[in-house]
Amino acid sequence: MRHFQFFAYRKNALLIALFALAFSCTAQQKASENQHALDMTVVKPESVGFSSERLERLHQYMKQTVDDKKISGVVTILARHGKVVDYWAYGQRDLASGALMTRDTIFRDYSMTKPVTGLAMMTLYEQGKWQPSDPVSKFIPEFAHLKVFNGFDIAGKMILVDPDHAPTMVDLMTHTAGFTYGFLADTAVDQMYKDAKVLGAKTPQDFIDLMAKLPLAHQPGTTWNYSVSMDIEGVIVERLSGQSLPDFMHDNIFKPLGMRDAGFYVPAEKRSRFAVAYKADKQGNLLPDDAGLNTPDSEQPTAASGGGGLVSTAEDYYRFAQMLANHGELDGHRYLSPSTVKLMSSNHLPRGVKTAPVGRGLGYGYNVEVDTDPSAVNQPEGKGTFGWNGAAGTWFWIDPENDIVFVGMIQIAYPWPPVDPESRILVYQALVDPSK
Repeated sequence: MRHFQFFAYRKNALLIALFALAFSCTAQQKASENQHALDMTVVKPESVGFSSERLERLHQYMKQTVDDKKISGVVTILARHGKVVDYWAYGQRDLASGALMTRDTIFRDYSMTKPVTGLAMMTLYEQGKWQPSDPVSKFIPEFAHLKVFNGFDIAGKMILVDPDHAPTMVDLMTHTAGFTYGFLADTAVDQMYKDAKVLGAKTPQDFIDLMAKLPLAHQPGTTWNYSVSMDIEGVIVERLSGQSLPDFMHDNIFKPLGMRDAGFYVPAEKRSRFAVAYKADKQGNLLPDDAGLNTPDSEQPTAASGGGGLVSTAEDYYRFAQMLANHGELDGHRYLSPSTVKLMSSNHLPRGVKTAPVGRGLGYGYNVEVDTDPSAVNQPEGKGTFGWNGAAGTWFWIDPENDIVFVGMIQIAYPWPPVDPESRILVYQALVDPSK
């Protein structure tokens, strides 16, 4: 009887231990899944090392910029360690109607589309669909015979030569493939882009057909030149995935990330939340930029731009940025591995590349600018900070060293007030206890 009781005790103890272990594993799994759960509740800045008093300087600067009528309004989000410490909206999204700038205002992201297209590309990279060393022509065979502009002969005829090497995917993703934009410089190749109206192509195939007829502006891998490279990436996403770029981003990025208002158009039911884009006249007055930035349409475009077609709220874009700051994870869903995020956000510009548009102390990863030496550009963020901005003045950065994410949204044509560099100064002067 005593032996029976002993074994019964042992059996019960074992069952209890197994139950406890299972409960512990489940709890640990849930804790792991919730480790990067996004909560937009604003926490006390002091809890993550910021000074509330000093952060008011950021508010005052943005407020003054609006009050001085340099911009119509602004939304900013600041987070550290995945916790939102500041979420601020000020001014108006429509000066004519007096509609206030709100947290759910929809903005034109323009070139801040490029990092999102980068995520789409890295998603396909993790699926084994492409390698950085692959020639672009592997996916765009129309580019198999691209030539490079090499000046003019004595008769004024354009000289075209073969590329030293076929443009590769790493060239494409770092703006060193030889492509250009057509409106940022006054060169013979840029004029050809203008004449061909490459950015006005009606379909992705039309865009590629136009590009295949144009020469490269420089030898691949030699010069950083801001370009249509990410629009080409958008076509590659479509060809590799079998989906349109909007559908691929919706299924793999917007929907799982909870980017509820992100997309390539603003539907009619959301137009009331769409910020008006402005430009300043010679006297500094803000006028609606009807001929420039006041797009997109209210329906899905036939040729979605991977380089500049997105719209979103500040919160939408913050969700994307915080996922990257979390090394590829958000709300228990993994989008990229930490090593892939590191690859995307590391400098890949070749040594000796001409980088006049980027500048000393700055490099370029896959679709993002990377601060290789912040002190060289007189900025206070940590080494390895990466991000980008957009044509309507939007900007963001991710600082892995200090675990900071910042998103700022305005809507005005270039030249913009210095909200990006000033916001960096004002954020970091408020970080008084980085150890927290």
